[in-house]
Amino acid sequence: MSRAWMRGGAGRHAAGIAASALLLALYARWPQAWPLGAFVLVPWCLALDDGRGLRGAVVSGAAMALAFVAVVFGWFGAAIAGYVGLGTASATAVLLVLAPLLQPQLLAYAAVRHIAGLRYGAGMRALAAAAAWVACEALWPKLFGDTLGHGLHGARTLRQAADLGGAAGLTVLLLLVNEAIACALARRRGGSRAWATPLLAGVLLVAGTAAYGAVRLASLQARPAAEAAPLRVAMVQASITDYERLRREMGAYAVVRHVLDTHYALSWSALRDHDADVLLWSETVYPTTFGTPRSEDGALLDAEIRAFVETAGVPLVFGSYDRDADGEYNAAMFVEPGRGLIGAYRKTHPFPLTEHVPRWLDGPRLRAWLPWAGSWQPGNGARVMPLRSRDGRELNVVPLICLDDVHPQLAIDGARLGAEAILGMSNDSWFTGHPQGARLHLAVAGFRSIETRLPQVRVTTNGLSAVIDETGEVQVRTAMGDEAVLTATVHPQAPVTTLMVRWGDWVGRAGAAFLLVLALAGMRTRPRSDDARVPVAIEGHLMPPPVRALDAGLRLLAGAGLAWLAVDMLLRTGPQVASLVQLQVFAGMVVLPWLAAGLLRVATAAGIAPDGDGRVLVARGRRIDLPAATTTLRPWRLPWPCAGVDLETGGDERRPYAMALRGPHRVQRLVDAAGSECLVDRRHPVLARFADARDAGRRRWDHPLLKFGAFPLLPALVAFRLHQIIAFGGPLGEWQTFGAGAWWTALAIWWASWSLGLVLFAAALRVLLEAICLATTWRCPAGAHALRGGLEHAARLVYYLGVPLWLAWRLSPGAG
Repeated sequence: MSRAWMRGGAGRHAAGIAASALLLALYARWPQAWPLGAFVLVPWCLALDDGRGLRGAVVSGAAMALAFVAVVFGWFGAAIAGYVGLGTASATAVLLVLAPLLQPQLLAYAAVRHIAGLRYGAGMRALAAAAAWVACEALWPKLFGDTLGHGLHGARTLRQAADLGGAAGLTVLLLLVNEAIACALARRRGGSRAWATPLLAGVLLVAGTAAYGAVRLASLQARPAAEAAPLRVAMVQASITDYERLRREMGAYAVVRHVLDTHYALSWSALRDHDADVLLWSETVYPTTFGTPRSEDGALLDAEIRAFVETAGVPLVFGSYDRDADGEYNAAMFVEPGRGLIGAYRKTHPFPLTEHVPRWLDGPRLRAWLPWAGSWQPGNGARVMPLRSRDGRELNVVPLICLDDVHPQLAIDGARLGAEAILGMSNDSWFTGHPQGARLHLAVAGFRSIETRLPQVRVTTNGLSAVIDETGEVQVRTAMGDEAVLTATVHPQAPVTTLMVRWGDWVGRAGAAFLLVLALAGMRTRPRSDDARVPVAIEGHLMPPPVRALDAGLRLLAGAGLAWLAVDMLLRTGPQVASLVQLQVFAGMVVLPWLAAGLLRVATAAGIAPDGDGRVLVARGRRIDLPAATTTLRPWRLPWPCAGVDLETGGDERRPYAMALRGPHRVQRLVDAAGSECLVDRRHPVLARFADARDAGRRRWDHPLLKFGAFPLLPALVAFRLHQIIAFGGPLGEWQTFGAGAWWTALAIWWASWSLGLVLFAAALRVLLEAICLATTWRCPAGAHALRGGLEHAARLVYYLGVPLWLAWRLSPGAG
């Protein structure tokens, strides 16, 4: 970082972050400000172009995350303060401290943008940065499921493209447009062609998206009218909030009595004045278990609700609690006249640390720190339930409770199971003093209708209840704090097939795959000297202590993820992948950290090239002269996560360079023996020999893309073909039954499962091999290289030949 930048660049950078934060505040607060989405990040992107290095980019991302949380989610601090009883200032301070964890995509965007910019042009840099943004949002559990594309809910035409890639797809669109405008501004002095090209690309992106949206709207309007008679669904918004305060003032039974009496009165109004076919009450409106009463009073109240349904003669769906041997659940109860309780949907995504605490984190100490933390358990995914009128009309719905509607996959799974509408239930009473939160929640929920092309009825405790059509348009809604009945007319009809329903929430996964390919391609790129006549003799990476620590931390995280998966399989599922959760952990805790570490290596690639006067350290974009006579070389004491040396230049300005490379002693060959200081080995001799032997033993057969990408596909294809024949009657049975999307998805799951299994197998082989090598090096240092070479060859034979032979044995008729 130069002194010139320190004098003037820091101020410009802070101004860029502040300008983007101001635009984001306007963009998030008012739906009519959606055109600002094309410009919100432009000031920050221009500031990132100042060239602060990777560390500066990450710091800038953290600063942008703090500014983003402050201006977009500042209300959340006050809302949390009211909920947990803290002061607003304290709760907001905690929120700001956690900003990088709440908005990590900003750090990923800045880091990957810098790394990609070292090798590629503006176009590929923008694609890589956008991919990092959506991949991070897909793999990191964000609290609100928010993304930049949600701000386009006010753009009726543009938002229709969400049925292709969801809100994440619109985020990619906005990021690319912002990058195009920033690139045009950066090139404004380079002539009209220089700035017009990126600007035209941005215009074409927006125009293409708008054209698709217009065509999609026209096709939806041209759909033939539904043949089945509609159902009238009445949503009861009673506007009764703060149950805890009411319990203290009235007593627990009196509160339930007051809530039920109010809902009964509004429901009779809905039946009398709105001719309702179905009644819908909000989340947790009945604040105790239904169907499994805890007391005699509870049993009487349960019977009273059933009697009300029988007398009214219409189905009732209401929020309550369900219970089984594993615990309690936030649930939606479906009660029909003549049938009673026909089923319940259990909330899949309870709010963390308020409704649900993971078992590994739960305990008396946490409960003492967080007395408000609930003990509800997560449900087991989407469920489609029927709504039946008294004259036989029926509507199949997928229920979503509160935080469920910020996760696209639940609505998608419901559409795949045959849902004809989305039924949303929420208790947004903690937004009473912060309507911005309720408006954001409503906009996010609207995207579930666009992605699936299903209409939606959404009831909340005190607003905003709404009716949303399949284009995401809010046809009518209540106001915050109103006591109201809102009625929707819903036509049962087959939904329109969308790419999101076929492929699922695919954009984030595609972004991660794109980065993986880019990282693998970048790993094969060799650094070059500025002078083409000077070949690079030794390749490595410039890794100062903070970068080295980050690299080690990422690899430790990946190792911890593998260890967790191994223990989970040993104790619970056996040597097989038994759930998608294991694959999600594999992607988030193993593949993603490993990918980030690979990108870090790409960004820090360097080499040592000898020239006529000494040595040249070649880093990306710069050349550093290292005179042989004044350079001291010291190997790292601990050769992990890789071996390396510290190169310290002499003279008036002494500056150390930390360089990771294989075989640090090779540097000695480039040192002029007459004028250079000797290589100083500060490592333990056993560690030195162990590291040198380890670094010399790698071959092309160990490349991760071949070993864990291409090779697992071979056994996966064999096992997948057998599965298709057994389950569907032929190799393409699932394709013919459920379509190409289901077939390819199943194949991808089989491939990912085999990849996970082989990664664990290779890790076990690696642990055994390294343990043998370390022990042998300790006892017999002279034979370290020979032993390493033999064991590496043996491990490759076990991996590449043993796995196919084992699979052939398993598939043979005589195998048990």
